Amino acid sequence: MGWPLAVSAGLMEKRPRALVAALWPLSVGHLSAVLLLMLPFALLVAVVAWQRPIQVGASVLVLGFGVFRLVNRRHPRALARIPPGQLALWSFAMAIAHGAGLMLVPIYLGLCRGAELDQGHQATSTLINANIGMAIMVATVHSAAMIAAGGVTAWLVFRYLGLRFLSRSWFNLDAVWAVSLILVGGVALVINLMGPH
Repeated sequence: MGWPLAVSAGLMEKRPRALVAALWPLSVGHLSAVLLLMLPFALLVAVVAWQRPIQVGASVLVLGFGVFRLVNRRHPRALARIPPGQLALWSFAMAIAHGAGLMLVPIYLGLCRGAELDQGHQATSTLINANIGMAIMVATVHSAAMIAAGGVTAWLVFRYLGLRFLSRSWFNLDAVWAVSLILVGGVALVINLMGPH
């Protein structure tokens, strides 16, 4: 969600280098937020006796946060113009507020496993059951994919589409994000409650 700020940085300084420079603090802030939320869950996986309650709790947390985001979609107007020196802090705060790390918790905890696993799913299951290093890798890959997609979008808007296109065609992705959180949390909860005890 930080790509509009990258566009803004490029437009304010009237040079593409400012857009690219904005991507670094945005990625640092996002990665920090995802790790902050995922690492405690990675540590909790070690407590095998509590794995099921932790998985149910994580599912309910993701589901509840999705409902909260769907109901409360307001953004303070002050967040629309962030100075380049504060982009990492903004990215961190927004990733926490939008539940970026929470979205990855069900995947990390193995809530997306099926009963009959083919070889691809077995490999994924092995990775999921790994250690804290896996949480760091999941967070890093997620953040890299997020900043790549956001960077390309910001570049296209900055270079080719322009601010006029952005202001005319803008739509709020919070509803899409909230629904995706609800779906992931709901599916994870159903899988967990219906699975073997």
